[in-house]
Amino acid sequence: MKDLKPKEIVTELDKYIIGQNDAKKSVAIALRNRWRRRQVDKDLQEEIAPKNIILIGPTGVGKTEIARRLANLTDSPFYKVEASKFTEVGYVGRDVESMIRDIVELTVNNLRVRQQDAVQGKAAKIAEERVLDILLPPSSAPKPSFDVADGTTPAESLEPDPVPSASTREKLRTMLQKGKLDDRKIDLDVAAQSSPMVEIFSNTGMEEMGINVKDMLGNFMPKNTKRRKVSVKDAMKILTMEEAGHLVDMEKVKTDAIELVEQSGIIFIDEIDKIAGKGQSHGPEVSKEGVQRDLLPIVEGSSVPTKYGTVKTDHILFIASGAFHVSKPSDLIPELQGRFPIRVELSSLGAHEFTRILTEPKNALVLQYIALLRTEGVALSFTQDAVEKIADIAVEVNSTTENIGARRLHTLLEKLLEEILFEAPDIQEKTIVIDANFVTKQLMDIVENEDLSRYIL
Repeated sequence: MKDLKPKEIVTELDKYIIGQNDAKKSVAIALRNRWRRRQVDKDLQEEIAPKNIILIGPTGVGKTEIARRLANLTDSPFYKVEASKFTEVGYVGRDVESMIRDIVELTVNNLRVRQQDAVQGKAAKIAEERVLDILLPPSSAPKPSFDVADGTTPAESLEPDPVPSASTREKLRTMLQKGKLDDRKIDLDVAAQSSPMVEIFSNTGMEEMGINVKDMLGNFMPKNTKRRKVSVKDAMKILTMEEAGHLVDMEKVKTDAIELVEQSGIIFIDEIDKIAGKGQSHGPEVSKEGVQRDLLPIVEGSSVPTKYGTVKTDHILFIASGAFHVSKPSDLIPELQGRFPIRVELSSLGAHEFTRILTEPKNALVLQYIALLRTEGVALSFTQDAVEKIADIAVEVNSTTENIGARRLHTLLEKLLEEILFEAPDIQEKTIVIDANFVTKQLMDIVENEDLSRYIL
């Protein structure tokens, strides 16, 4: 983060997201402030709270993408959740603390995988020794009868011997490393622990209780092994994974994960407008304000128990988003509003932005389809007027039906290229140019029929 200045954060976001400069600027400042907080005196560090953000705008304008790319930039723990999935305490549904448990679980898994990757070399060496022990057991048991030097040494050289010679083991090691034993079948004991079937039904916090009960009972159950006949190549993979798991220091992984979540975690709460409502709502909406009140201590800063330890949420960055078509940010309870001091309105996208979205980002849709068809040996290209025509149609369909922003481009391109994608493996003409006439021919009949476009586009 020291080298990632706000301007550079915006530049990185520009590679994937078109427009929305105000939103990019706000999140870049919020991210930089995290680094700044870590540089101040310890006694003041704890007093500086993150400046949480509400992104306001219709669907498909880049709200989620901004948050996700922001997390990727700094390799921060990231978790996206819909506010509408939560219910007030006392109602059946997920409680708000589950988002903290989920982000910790994801972070622990990611760190464990990285640690396993880091010890792959050491684990592979241990696995190699274990395979050699199976192929050439250090006992008086009969050893496998096969040539150890690719046919040059007679099989009799492996006659039973109380102590196998070091040279024989090294010859087997050489053959193993060269892949000459890959297809040979060996018997391998594989852990086959059966988890007890436990289901718990209740209203709040029971996801965590269910996990803990499962783990607790699992520790009392015997760890069974199952003997399988596998190839040496598969045995090496299985044993390497097993040994890598043993080499990872899980206590350190858990400690690091909790610290990473507390200091660098980003939680994206989508559809927060769905829980914004006046207190006099009735029926299914009765718990809207209750969800906000449950959410408040998490955003303000509290301690949440997880199976890996207690997590403090004081310095987790919360980014909320919503369309706010029916409600408005001021409909949130005042306490929650105060915890989201930064509010940014994202603008709707027009034909110009759609044209840029189709071609400019690193993951541009046009580039994706070109790459997909290249796998079939088809050279696909789009003329500039074709791209502009697609953008114009997207704007028209969004205006006459539901405005789903840039997601409309996915629908249009899939329909536009449907036949080409279907025929690609057998197509004779391997060079295809998409121009404005092709776009008009494929899509305009559907666009002009409003009822048809509602269903298809």
